[in-house]
Amino acid sequence: MRLDPDLVFFAGDQSYDHKEHTAAWLKFGLQFRDVFRTRPAITIPDDHDIGQGNLWGENGKKSLRPDGNDGGYFFHTEYIKMVERAQTSHLPDPFHKEPLEQGITSYFTNLVIGGIDFAIIEDRKFKSGPNGKIPQQGPRADHILNPDYNPDDINLPELKLLGDLQLNFLNQWAQNKNQNKMKAVLSATGFCGGAHLHGKQSNRLHADLDSNGWPQHGRDKALELIKKAGAIHIAGDQHLPTLIKHGITEFDDGPWAFVVPAIINDYYSRWWWPEDEKPGKNANDLLPWTGQYLDGFNNKITMHAYANPDSDSNGSGFGFIRFDTTSNEVTFECWPRNIDVTNKDAKQFLGWPLKVKY
Repeated sequence: MRLDPDLVFFAGDQSYDHKEHTAAWLKFGLQFRDVFRTRPAITIPDDHDIGQGNLWGENGKKSLRPDGNDGGYFFHTEYIKMVERAQTSHLPDPFHKEPLEQGITSYFTNLVIGGIDFAIIEDRKFKSGPNGKIPQQGPRADHILNPDYNPDDINLPELKLLGDLQLNFLNQWAQNKNQNKMKAVLSATGFCGGAHLHGKQSNRLHADLDSNGWPQHGRDKALELIKKAGAIHIAGDQHLPTLIKHGITEFDDGPWAFVVPAIINDYYSRWWWPEDEKPGKNANDLLPWTGQYLDGFNNKITMHAYANPDSDSNGSGFGFIRFDTTSNEVTFECWPRNIDVTNKDAKQFLGWPLKVKY
């Protein structure tokens, strides 16, 4: 390992097989055996690991649809439990040990290593599904195409994102002022709509309900607790790397969030591409569409860097985060997949690295 990380995090979608998880999991292990043979690794499953294109888990209930947008899990409960057992049994004991619906369990927990406290959360397992709960704004229940819709119409108070059990965990974790100076939250995906074009450049979505930008009140509560902890957020899923400073009440009053690129970005590309092709307020001069924006849910975000898949490596790569516990600084790095990091002229994706004080 040229960069020699102390800890490795795989944010989900280790398997795209959808039916034979054990074989796919063993293949994943063979492919990355040199990475985690001599260092600890955190893995968590996401939607494709459990056989769905998207997941709104609704506390573990049964979904009646293969696309799962009515909420819950479509595959047999024993398959779901097998996937989660394979990918999470190495983690510390879960915060909540009692079974959820269908006997599915939770694995959200925290891990302290190197003086840094990592909260490992399940941002899909308790989330409400959109189908039948909110007004449909497109041909799919989870896609909003109408830019003139009212975001308040879908931000209903009964809808869940992280769920009460996880919010209780995060609240306790945030208040734990121990000797660890720095904290980070690890999850599957980001807490906003960080992409405009999905799958192909002709497919523009105003808002994607698969993202954790919805429901907005749940997103804000999650960010408030991450901010309370003094933590950063690290996630995957989107295939599109972004570095965002969240806004909760005002722009930039929330935590930093790094959504890392996909190691292989051949399945489903996304692009950050504002329709008016204009920079936001307080944009930087490295990329054309940085600065302050409202996403499709009217969430406040400040985009600092992104790497669209028309880059040289098709957007494939990996994130590398350096925690300096002496200066209390975090450096976000984002590397193209096939770059030789030992080359003194090796370049990261445009916009990276970025160092922030915490």
